[in-house]
Amino acid sequence: MSGTSNLLNWILWMPMLGALGVLLIPKAKENAIRFWALANTAITMVLTAKLWMGFDNSIAGMQEAFTVKIPWIKQFNIFYHLGVDGISLPMILLTSVILFICILSSWTVKKQIKGYFALILFLQSTIYGVFFSLDFFLFYVYWEVMLIPMFFLIGIWGGENREYAAVKFFLYTFFGSILMLVGMVALYHATGKGVDSFDLLALKASADEFIKMKVSLFGTEVAFDKLFFMFMFIGFAIKVPVFPFHTWLPHAHVQAPTAISVILAGVLLKMGTYGFLRIAFPIFPGAAVYFSNFIAILGLINIIYGAFCAMAQTDVKKLIAYSSVSHMGFVMIGMAAMTSQGLNGAVLQMFNHGTSAAMMFLLIGVLYERSHHRWIVRPDGSKGFGGLYTQMPTFSIVFIIGMFAAMGLPGLSGFISEALIFFGIYQKFTTMTVLALLGLLIGAAYLLWMFKRMFFGEVVEECKSYTDMNAREIFYMLPLCIAVILFGIWPSPILDIMKASVNSLVTLLANYQ
Repeated sequence: MSGTSNLLNWILWMPMLGALGVLLIPKAKENAIRFWALANTAITMVLTAKLWMGFDNSIAGMQEAFTVKIPWIKQFNIFYHLGVDGISLPMILLTSVILFICILSSWTVKKQIKGYFALILFLQSTIYGVFFSLDFFLFYVYWEVMLIPMFFLIGIWGGENREYAAVKFFLYTFFGSILMLVGMVALYHATGKGVDSFDLLALKASADEFIKMKVSLFGTEVAFDKLFFMFMFIGFAIKVPVFPFHTWLPHAHVQAPTAISVILAGVLLKMGTYGFLRIAFPIFPGAAVYFSNFIAILGLINIIYGAFCAMAQTDVKKLIAYSSVSHMGFVMIGMAAMTSQGLNGAVLQMFNHGTSAAMMFLLIGVLYERSHHRWIVRPDGSKGFGGLYTQMPTFSIVFIIGMFAAMGLPGLSGFISEALIFFGIYQKFTTMTVLALLGLLIGAAYLLWMFKRMFFGEVVEECKSYTDMNAREIFYMLPLCIAVILFGIWPSPILDIMKASVNSLVTLLANYQ
């Protein structure tokens, strides 16, 4: 054990203990299962708050006080190696808050609730595993194991076409994982199968060696770093998802139960961009710089294509799903710029999109519980919703906050991160900056079009029976409302956490430009 604290172990394993506890509670005691899951996520949230309080913002690398390193499979130099820095901490905080809210939003789930809450807690533990891992093998294990709870949560508790969505999500992500596995094996051999062969920090230190290497593929010699950077890139790009690997996302979002859509948009998509920042960029910085224009172009396609697809949707959940594709394009283009403002904006956008997208999917879930459909315009051309502002005033106000945060309106969180990205990309990608601004305009158009159709005008007959948000729903929406307003006015608490670590990565990449 390297550090002096067991805090990371507690955060990582607390949800797993919670999942085991759920399995021990008799299934007839449904409220006991719900309260147990809620208490478990609340304790985990307190532990991550303690981690935040003890975090030293001035340290660019891993925080030694919290690092854990224990031999796991000695024969292959695989370690149980955990750590936290300024890039992973915002994601860990986001995960804790989102999962606590998801448990509350799942209070009305009736189907097999024992399995449902056990799988959500299991999923939470695997997400922490990805963000904490400093051993590539351990990272890969958590990345893969996470597919299991997601597959069953979509496949059992999802909508009408849940099996198709679950299989598509699994196959896409698994394909990316296989490429990542090949890259990991290549690195293992390239480093001589030594004691640090899976150590992400040691692999980062060997970046110059990887640039000099060649590898024979189908009889042709290719650059080692460029080849396996692309393997890693595809693996992580599927998770983001980057065009053209995005087609699993709308299906998964539409079919997944509300809480799982929230986790998907709020946290899981960020694991892809986190993979770039933790593994692909630091280990292959030369290749990252070489492919930066290509990454920026894909980011721009995400922004524009995702926005146009969102505009064409008549299902409100699918519309928000495509808007996530568009917003993650801003993260990609910010990372591709490799400037301090661009990368800080990208990481901040990962956090801010996590809160605003979670708000939108939760609100759609609230509406779905009353309407049992999500049509803005029904297939027969009639209105699915109308006059919601009159019928559900509290819901409408919260929706407006979430929508404007997603739109990037000044004073709300999305504005700060997108503005930083534009500052960071302008000099390197001037034309793309102008074109990316078009994505913002289209985004405002489809969100306002959706709002006008659903909230203004006469109250549709069916909507007259809808009740406004209840106390539980207001309670779990409140932290997200506060977050999008607070970090829109005062983003420093999050920027201070990430600044040193992100700038260290910028300096590393600058050496290869």
